[in-house]
Amino acid sequence: MPALRPPDFPSGIGLLCFTPPMRLILAAFTMMFVIALAPNAQASGKKEIKTTISFHMETDATDNPKMIFPQLANGQTRYFRRMPEITTKDVVSFSPFPSDIGDGYGVVFKLKPAAVNRLAALTAANQGKWLIAQVNGRVVDGVLIDKQVSDGFIVIWKGVTLDDVAIFDKSMPRIGAENKKK
Repeated sequence: MPALRPPDFPSGIGLLCFTPPMRLILAAFTMMFVIALAPNAQASGKKEIKTTISFHMETDATDNPKMIFPQLANGQTRYFRRMPEITTKDVVSFSPFPSDIGDGYGVVFKLKPAAVNRLAALTAANQGKWLIAQVNGRVVDGVLIDKQVSDGFIVIWKGVTLDDVAIFDKSMPRIGAENKKK
């Protein structure tokens, strides 16, 4: 049986592609590719429960139109930043309560220390402006900022459904139960 020889190309590429060191390099790249995809395959059976909470600050209508959105607040169309000031990632825990006006539930959120400082600076600098809350992409409430908020809590006063509260329960602890394991 004749020995396998690489094809003879004028450029010499045939010798490079079929030599034993090149086979080892190709095998190593193939293994790295398989290992890189392995973490994605492990988590494919789990479905992560996601909830989004975001608070958006009022801005001027003259700001970049791609960075703002209109929303009715207190009977007037106002403009709010698309980029939220506070998000789900800033929340440590929560506590729901029945809304006083009968529009579903309200929720108190306890914030992480960095978010507490950000909210204090935000509310100190933007008194007289509106801050709206979105839960899972829908606007549920808005508040007019009248003083600095530095206690580490932010409140949605109305518009949260019982289904939203159930999703919050699956994704974050209640206030007072932060250190307890689920």
